[in-house]
Amino acid sequence: MKNNFYVTTPIYYANDKPHIGHAYTTVAADVLARFHKLQKQDVFLLTGTDEHGLKIQKVAEKSGKNPQEFVDGIVGEYKKLWKDLNIEYSNFIRTTDENHKKAVQKVLQTLYDKSAIYKGEYEGLYCIGCEQFKNENELVDGKCPDHETVPEKLREECYLLKMTEKQKELIEKIEKNEFEIAPEKYKNEILSFLKSQALKDISISRKNVKWGIELPFNKEHTTYVWMEAFLNYLTGLGWDGLEEVRPLSAKTTIRGRTSDLDFWPPDVQLIGKDILRVHATIWPIMLLHLGLPLPKLLFTHGHILSGGKKMSKTLGNVITIEEVLEKFGVDGTRYLLLSAGTFGSDVDVTMERLIEKYNADLANGLGNLVSRFVKLNDLMIPIGSNVALYKKEMLEKMEFDQCLNFVWSKIRNMNKFIEDNKPWELAKTDQEKFTHVMQQLYFGIYEISESLIPFMPETSEKIKKALETKESTILFQRIK
Repeated sequence: MKNNFYVTTPIYYANDKPHIGHAYTTVAADVLARFHKLQKQDVFLLTGTDEHGLKIQKVAEKSGKNPQEFVDGIVGEYKKLWKDLNIEYSNFIRTTDENHKKAVQKVLQTLYDKSAIYKGEYEGLYCIGCEQFKNENELVDGKCPDHETVPEKLREECYLLKMTEKQKELIEKIEKNEFEIAPEKYKNEILSFLKSQALKDISISRKNVKWGIELPFNKEHTTYVWMEAFLNYLTGLGWDGLEEVRPLSAKTTIRGRTSDLDFWPPDVQLIGKDILRVHATIWPIMLLHLGLPLPKLLFTHGHILSGGKKMSKTLGNVITIEEVLEKFGVDGTRYLLLSAGTFGSDVDVTMERLIEKYNADLANGLGNLVSRFVKLNDLMIPIGSNVALYKKEMLEKMEFDQCLNFVWSKIRNMNKFIEDNKPWELAKTDQEKFTHVMQQLYFGIYEISESLIPFMPETSEKIKKALETKESTILFQRIK
């Protein structure tokens, strides 16, 4: 029985430095990875950057750098942020990696040889911001809703991927949850889209974009960015473009290189709702053409809003991940991101609300509980057992906020238990009851520390150290 767990984030487009939305997805993936490690599973967490395409070519030119130099700088920003957020990734894939580029060319050749890719002409409305063609019904007032720009009309020679011939098979796999899309509303949205129209064959190449991977069968063309970017989920495991992903043992060497292909297919792929349609159509259809297993679960989350609106420099409501980290620290940031609302829906944050929640939940709640206990405790109590306050199924359903609600209800109850029993008075009047109360507090706090391991690993360790050493500790201080 497979005891592996493979979770992916999207690879983030390297046209600008990372923002709070990227952190939101990646912290969620890290929590899942840490939780499954606690279940004694072999875990692979893949993240990385998508570094080709016309948009990056233009941004690099504007900044006076060549594209490779430009993306190298952006990648440094991502890696620093993941380190600052305590993200334990297994691999950071870059689409400019030589192994990735070689594998992509092998896949393109395979698809071309199978006649899944053919030469043709594509005409449509192209959004540079999305790096994709848009249908009229996807536009709002003639503009791309994500970038608020009018797509340009393009008509050019290109190579196309056959979509329609795999459409029925894709629908069946989604309906049977062989390729599960969650939450349910997004599954319904995709099925409604797929059943309402025949998919158009999509362009997989551009003729006049230099910054990309050359097609092996026509060097005048470079690969359309989405086409090659999706393959990161395979190349990030060390796949070299072979037609089959064969069952392999962990760290098997193929063709002189180490691979982790036994993790395929992904157990969970986390994405934002703005890239749902391409991940639910182009990506699985590519895999069907290649004869490869589809991901088990595509989980889509919403956007982070501020004051009910998308973050925008014009509106002045942008909250940067750097200022959140500086104000609340690593574990404070991780907690605030995943407790902000339902993962799968839009969540709304403001700096005022973040400060209020930090003070209430972390400084006054968890921090106060641990501090009060340690000051009173002088007992030798045996270490607790490996437990969690939430059910395994809750995390598997990505109910991060509900898991944390369970933990914080326990914290509130424990603080109330202290107020009701007044152990500082029992220590003077009833030693037996004092000992009983302190034991209950100890095991409750230990249970909390165990439950927080995936979410707040540093805080969990600090709590355990305080319990073992009885040394006073300040976990979180109030913020004004």
